[in-house]
Amino acid sequence: MARRNAPEINAGSMADIAFLLLIFFLVTTTMDVDTGLTRKLPPPLEDPTMDPPEVKQRNVFQVLVNANDELLVEGEPMLVSNLREEAKKFIIGDPTFSDPEMPEGKMTEVPVLGNRMVSKQIISLQNDRGTSYEMYIKVQNELAGAYSEVRDEFAQKEFGKPMIRLEKEAESSKKAEMQVDAVKSVYPQRISEAEPKNVGE
Repeated sequence: MARRNAPEINAGSMADIAFLLLIFFLVTTTMDVDTGLTRKLPPPLEDPTMDPPEVKQRNVFQVLVNANDELLVEGEPMLVSNLREEAKKFIIGDPTFSDPEMPEGKMTEVPVLGNRMVSKQIISLQNDRGTSYEMYIKVQNELAGAYSEVRDEFAQKEFGKPMIRLEKEAESSKKAEMQVDAVKSVYPQRISEAEPKNVGE
């Protein structure tokens, strides 16, 4: 009796199938996007040999976080829940710029609004190397939220629209884009982060 050969499997189209599966998984798989904190770095000094400009103490709002996640604001203990309101008071400052405890003002050309006195405020954040990441993010959120709320209130007062609406309209309107620039010029976000210190320093 003749022995029959086993039928061969046609593998000619396997490469095509594997390629189609690869395309399918590439298209349907979601990619994780790294997120971070948006910070605008200061420009480098024109002359590196020169000392940086002196910043007056009244223009600086000091925020310290120690290794035990305790918050110290302007030398006084504070709860994180109160940080946003205190930061807002400092960012807005004194409208007359005459209060020696509040930031100074500088005459600035603001888009749409013309010449305005703009606060020289700076928020200085210093963390300990032992500060937890959770606490660090909480403090960052409160400071960023303070700027966001101040800008929102100013946009509503000057242009009759909240900041989020202005930013959406700015995608298609030059006028709205200039209004957004105006708000950011009057209340620029200045958060200065010093290098973390070791525990006990």
